[in-house]
Amino acid sequence: QVQLVESGGGLVQPGGSLRLSCAASGSSRSIFTMGWYRQAPGKQRELVAAMTLLGGTNYADSVKGRFTISRDNAKTTVFLQMNSLKPEDTAVYYCNSAPYGSGSGQGYWGQGTQVTVSS
Repeated sequence: QVQLVESGGGLVQPGGSLRLSCAASGSSRSIFTMGWYRQAPGKQRELVAAMTLLGGTNYADSVKGRFTISRDNAKTTVFLQMNSLKPEDTAVYYCNSAPYGSGSGQGYWGQGTQVTVSS
């Protein structure tokens, strides 16, 4: 079992920045991959960025060059630095953690944090 606690969402103007954090507690075997998904109204949940314990990363094409995922030294907290935000980035952002070998969308989920990009 893993518990994920997210923070850092909010309202920001287009072109602004936000930093999301997600702290994991529980089974260390279940945090091989940690990442962020998002779901906008009327759309399916999609992967934003993910990072493994080995440092490998995966980004959605729509956020490459604008968002950066990282983990702390203990590897139990994952961050998402979001720069140059656009209105289309508006969504509920969910933290995810998963054991080694899991497929996309599997594992544990946080409660979600709202990110709204609007002037």
